[in-house]
Amino acid sequence: QVQLVESGGGSVQDGGSLRLSCAASGYLDSTNVMGWYHQAPGKERGGVAVIYTGGGGATYYAYSVKGRFTISEDSGENTVYLQMNNLKPEDAGMYCCAAGFYEHGIPPASSMDVWGKGTLVTISS
Repeated sequence: QVQLVESGGGSVQDGGSLRLSCAASGYLDSTNVMGWYHQAPGKERGGVAVIYTGGGGATYYAYSVKGRFTISEDSGENTVYLQMNNLKPEDAGMYCCAAGFYEHGIPPASSMDVWGKGTLVTISS
């Protein structure tokens, strides 16, 4: 059974940076994509950035974070990172790591099979 554990959330000022980590354990061969999903208060969960781990390492980003966020993986450590720079108030919320099997692009949340509990990001102006 795959387990995902996130860390790295916290409180930063508008324009600040954070690095989130997602450590995966268990049987990962049934998944080919891992990524980060964001849920702001009162809003639906949406994909932020994903990386295809099955080879090639293709990455996809939501339009709102392109140029500010970078997703990467350390395959040896089974860990996926999300570097978040120039954070804006609208980036605040819960960030959850997820894993699943998909073809390309950012999978809808309903297509992801395994979820972590999330890490909270708060941004002060």
